Amino acid sequence: MRRGASFCLLFSLSLVLLGSVQAKPNYKEALAKSILFFQGQRSGRLPRSQQLAWRSDSGLSDGLFAHVDLTGGYYDAGDNVKFNFPMAFTTTMLSWSTLEYGKRMGPELPNARAAIRWATDYLLKCATATPGKLYVGVGDPNVDHKCWERPEDMDTVRTVFSVSARSPGSDVAGETAAALAAASMVFRKVDRKYSALLLRTARKVFQFAMQYQGAYSDSLGSAVCPFYCSYSGYKDELLWGAAWLFRATNEMSYYNIFKSLGADDQPDLFSWDNKYAGVHVLLSRRALLNNDKNFEQFEGEAESFMCRILPNSPYKTTQYTQGGLMYKLPESNLQYVTSITFLLTTYAKYMKATRHTFNCGNLLVTPNSLLYVAKRQVDYILGENPIRMSYMVGFGPNFPKRIHHRGSSLPSLASHPQAIGCDSGFEPFFHSANPNPNILTGAIVGGPNQNDGYPDERSDYSHSEPATYINAAMVGPLAYFAATLN
Repeated sequence: MRRGASFCLLFSLSLVLLGSVQAKPNYKEALAKSILFFQGQRSGRLPRSQQLAWRSDSGLSDGLFAHVDLTGGYYDAGDNVKFNFPMAFTTTMLSWSTLEYGKRMGPELPNARAAIRWATDYLLKCATATPGKLYVGVGDPNVDHKCWERPEDMDTVRTVFSVSARSPGSDVAGETAAALAAASMVFRKVDRKYSALLLRTARKVFQFAMQYQGAYSDSLGSAVCPFYCSYSGYKDELLWGAAWLFRATNEMSYYNIFKSLGADDQPDLFSWDNKYAGVHVLLSRRALLNNDKNFEQFEGEAESFMCRILPNSPYKTTQYTQGGLMYKLPESNLQYVTSITFLLTTYAKYMKATRHTFNCGNLLVTPNSLLYVAKRQVDYILGENPIRMSYMVGFGPNFPKRIHHRGSSLPSLASHPQAIGCDSGFEPFFHSANPNPNILTGAIVGGPNQNDGYPDERSDYSHSEPATYINAAMVGPLAYFAATLN
């Protein structure tokens, strides 16, 4: 690794490109819409400030089966289920975005905090309602997915799922602890009492994750698999939770935990399931910004990850479409694109602050090398692609009109007061070729296929379904480019 500000000619060109792209997208508009999207995913009693007016109250009896209040939170994607594992990751990423880029968000900062709090209020209920239990989901996905109905009309069983000492879930508990710890820093200066509650609860949930180790997929089976199985195991969530608690508290006990967990994987993706790359970038901050030698291992691991992503790197393991989009997996590929783009942008931010560079073999990597790739991904999502399709709903002249989303595709209560039952939503609504009646503003869908094509079909959920964690990771890069380029 080399520190310094030297530039090779190839990547100094990226600096020029960053500042001279013509007809660049309106990143400020995209940032506002990316946060507004979360209002469309809200469960519970909606506030008067609700802007997406086609949504109404839903899930008001959630938790009733367990005699607890589990109202609130977010539906994960186009269904009406609350899966806490991806919801907690969404919350962590929204919090990380706000911590890194809050000063660049301008008027959107209060909206970002509101989106985080809608999740953390619910996660606090899940963590404190019953001693010895962590509630991790509401709604039976196997039943819910057989229905096509508005969240406001839900008549499917709202089963409650939890983990405990006997049925452990270190993955979902570790992620919940990370979310609460990260959010505690977001609210530290604006609501100290709430911040303290978040941190106190994060500590307890993480202690539970460490004390009763096991995968929640093993404990809950078909309630979470194949939907959100913990394929990468739970060690990454223990590292992730410890890393966030260390950042929130600066206590060496958490440092000792992630050091004691030993060597970890070196993946080439980052997602709601696999947190290793996120851990490396998060902890590399200490090495770069604080010059702390104890964290140089994570700096090296973070840079090894970048070398697997950069298109010109000799160690690249990442495919790109002909149009320039990272292509990781066929199903909901943009979730990986936005998450990796967040890491690229954030590591570049750390590098810029310290005039740091590194090498991928004989390739010199500067902060602008990473930012060029990150910006290319953001611009592609916002419409700079071969078919001129914006993959953010409601942004630009051409965007997905038939997204796989129950609330968006069915008429609102205001326009259709009569209930639409489990089976009644399929005909004529789900199978209709018409555009969705309600625009889920800001939603980023699963994205194009490996040939840069997008059929815009409601039934094609791998490409047309939005999800909270796709959006959450996009907020940071959008805030960065909105402040830098708009």
